[in-house]
Amino acid sequence: MKKTLAILVGLTVAAPAFADDAVNIYSFRQPFLIQPILDDFTKQTGIKTNVVFAKKGLIERVKREGKHSQADLVLTSNFSDLVQLDELNLTQTINSETVNRNVPAKFRDVEGQWIALTKRVRNVYSSKERVGALPHLSYEELALPKYKGKLCTRSGKHPYNLGLVASMIAHHGEAQAKTWLEGVKANLARKPQGNDRGQVKAVKEGLCDIALGNSYYFGKMIEDPAQKPWADAVHINFPNQDNRGSHINVSGVVMTKYAKNSENALKLIEFMTDNKAQNTYASVNMEYPVKPGVELSSLVASWGSFKEDSLPLDEISKYRPLALKLIDEVKFDL
Repeated sequence: MKKTLAILVGLTVAAPAFADDAVNIYSFRQPFLIQPILDDFTKQTGIKTNVVFAKKGLIERVKREGKHSQADLVLTSNFSDLVQLDELNLTQTINSETVNRNVPAKFRDVEGQWIALTKRVRNVYSSKERVGALPHLSYEELALPKYKGKLCTRSGKHPYNLGLVASMIAHHGEAQAKTWLEGVKANLARKPQGNDRGQVKAVKEGLCDIALGNSYYFGKMIEDPAQKPWADAVHINFPNQDNRGSHINVSGVVMTKYAKNSENALKLIEFMTDNKAQNTYASVNMEYPVKPGVELSSLVASWGSFKEDSLPLDEISKYRPLALKLIDEVKFDL
């Protein structure tokens, strides 16, 4: 209840406090994660920040507000939201040599409409007791008959899974990706449901033997006494290490089309892509920095190095509509 109230209060009272000579932010990312970064930014630059946080509805709000929106930036928790903001023509070009130096090209929109801030892997978790580690596993193998009745995942339409399906289309084409989806659906132990942590819990409880989930949730479960037993029951596996590498999703930022404090907003974007903020993302949320060379948290580092899929996010984004179509066609969530 307290959390819900906090969100509602943020949506109703934060907006009037917005002002010029600041940076006004709509954020899908939780306050505990971004506030230390924003505090450091204000301390270094003297530029204040104002934040509205919500788990959903912010894209619709920016669209509805149009040129009257007070938001300068939107911080997203997944790649799909970045693409949607761009497709709805709610963004403007981020033009910065600093950002271009800090963020590799494959993690930036080719036209500068969005920038990735952190990376996360779409991992496969496997039961220590019933399966063991799977260092040579591929996403493709999740459709094999040997895993029938053994796989758990959240909705296929969730942005994390939608991105994975889009990447399968990019690598293999529509027909092969659809066949793969049908195989994965046939192997589900239950209807897609819940969140990523819920899938690991299901493995612990014996409902399934393997599960799809993002990397940083593993770290969050390890640090949560109530959820640590779930994490202790599984191995974290990085798929496709024998070929193209593991699928990467991102959180990111856009500058809104009608940003009234664009210069300050650009300074904040540059700050968020540089060493200190990138290190904070890594240490607080156990994500992978987009800036090369930034140190990982010790926990994330303990999972070992891995090869990531080199396919640019721009390329994956082209196949999101088709991915959604295939998920509907195979009735993945039903």
